[in-house]
Amino acid sequence: MTSALGAERAPDADDLAAHGVSWDLLPLLDGAADVDALLDSADAIAAELVASGRGHIAAMSPSELAAFHRRYAELIELLGRAGSYASLRFSADTVDPANGALVAHVEERGTAINTQLLFIELEWAEATDAHVDAVLSNPDHQLDFIRHHLRAARRYTPHLLSESEERILTEKSITGAGAFGRLFDELSSAMEISLEQPDGTRQTLPLANGLALLQHPDRGVRQQAHAAVTAGLQPGLRTRAFVFNTLLNDKSVDDRLRSYPTWITSRNLANEAGDASVQALVDAVVGRYDIPHRWYALKAKILGLPVIADYDRMASVASTEAQVPWSVATEVVMDAYSSFSGELAGVVQRFLREDWIDAPNRLGKRPGAFCAYTVPSHHPYVLLNWTSRTRDVATLAHELGHGVHGYLSREQGVFQMSTPLTLAETASVFGETVTSKRLLGMITDPNERLALLAATLEDSIATVFRQIAMNRFEHAVHTGRRNDGELAVEHINDLWAQTQTDMLGPSVEITEGYRTWWSYIPHFMHTPGYVYAYAYGQLLALSVYRRYEEVGESFVPRYLDLLRAGGSMSPEDLGRIVDCDLADPNFWVGGLAIVDEQLTAAEEAAVAAGRV
Repeated sequence: MTSALGAERAPDADDLAAHGVSWDLLPLLDGAADVDALLDSADAIAAELVASGRGHIAAMSPSELAAFHRRYAELIELLGRAGSYASLRFSADTVDPANGALVAHVEERGTAINTQLLFIELEWAEATDAHVDAVLSNPDHQLDFIRHHLRAARRYTPHLLSESEERILTEKSITGAGAFGRLFDELSSAMEISLEQPDGTRQTLPLANGLALLQHPDRGVRQQAHAAVTAGLQPGLRTRAFVFNTLLNDKSVDDRLRSYPTWITSRNLANEAGDASVQALVDAVVGRYDIPHRWYALKAKILGLPVIADYDRMASVASTEAQVPWSVATEVVMDAYSSFSGELAGVVQRFLREDWIDAPNRLGKRPGAFCAYTVPSHHPYVLLNWTSRTRDVATLAHELGHGVHGYLSREQGVFQMSTPLTLAETASVFGETVTSKRLLGMITDPNERLALLAATLEDSIATVFRQIAMNRFEHAVHTGRRNDGELAVEHINDLWAQTQTDMLGPSVEITEGYRTWWSYIPHFMHTPGYVYAYAYGQLLALSVYRRYEEVGESFVPRYLDLLRAGGSMSPEDLGRIVDCDLADPNFWVGGLAIVDEQLTAAEEAAVAAGRV
């Protein structure tokens, strides 16, 4: 293989497939015989907390709150270890019924334990403003590990129900939204595609393989992959639509009971973002749909087509497609992180060497990629579905960005380790950008340079514009479900096609098959409203990277401070660490200008390569 991703070599099949790159989950049990031992310990602590805390939370002194929450943190750690062990086992193999049963068992026991502790949040919400201000303004550092957590928890006060009502909702959640979410995972993990091989035989592969082939430079291969994915989505489509309708209705009921004015308000509240500020982000991105429109018009010219089809939008503009061995990909990513920070590179090296990653793509494995933070006393894990494509290198860099963020923020403890979703993508996009910039500096061939610039731009389009288009789809389905009742599959398809067309523009033809492709996206089912956080995070991360380019090496310690801070501050305060004013409405305009610059660079590279 000759590529910017490595010197010429003959990769073996195991290296191409990342064979043997699997995680070791046993340390999550922390020496316990099984998850029940962890859950038994958590149950015992819950009884202590009930005895010492019920009826007292609203009047506790700073020292009493600190002592209570330190013990509470031990319980959360135990539940987190058990839950992470079960869910990660299930993600790696959704076919084994024992894994699904373990997830259900942990969820049931964990819910029973957490139900006993609903009084904590409810009693804290009942505390007087004067008492809360006195407690949280106390300069003693003993509350630092929960100070922002306690302050942020008060924002839910208008939306909490009585303890008996909260208990019912909590206990029923595992047979309601939680059960339907798991059903969707099992249905989607079982999706398969059938692809014709060069010898005329057909091979059954995971859905991820078909999606990866949409980047292939050969249009015939992309058409075949598109047809295979569409066919693979047909079985169970109406069942998945029913699952979606049920989850839409479940959220509608929950929002009504909690007096949330819109379908997105609860997500915004969780993200510590106001409805108006989020709408400003959405409006700013929709207002620059000209960027993807321009790119896809240019891409049609590069590909020599009057218009491109939806299955062409991810096509590589490279003349050939290189397969990337796992060993080469890890070298590139390590080199990129090392060029920025030796400390971050050291953490990345631990992921790669210490069984913290499950990489191979296999049947029954949960699709996509993610990083699970687990608990502060342990380390994060990364799941990939490695298909040896160039895009997979960016995905690896992206998920390792999450990994180093989660690793460094562990010092904040269980209450403040995780950021709101709006900042959750900052480190991942930053790591991906560092990797792309590093690769760009290695390339001299005009066509290869165009291919990388195009891939970088398309990442931004996918993360900013496509995610906002999906937000517009979510807005349409949530609003439609609330106003019109259960949505027919065909109507959901129409809403998906329309919101995608708005973003892709006149140079992209939406095929009939693509109209059902909403039905494999897990975020719609598991985390309603999540997707705009990708756009938020991408624009923030690009702005953060711009500050790094402007400031240089002196920026690195501040960036590491941002990662270590986790969720111990509001998003606005976290942004200030790296000189980003998230409260400024023009902030999004600046981030979008950076994407526009990426487009201009790709346009110039296309001319230099003689492709237009």
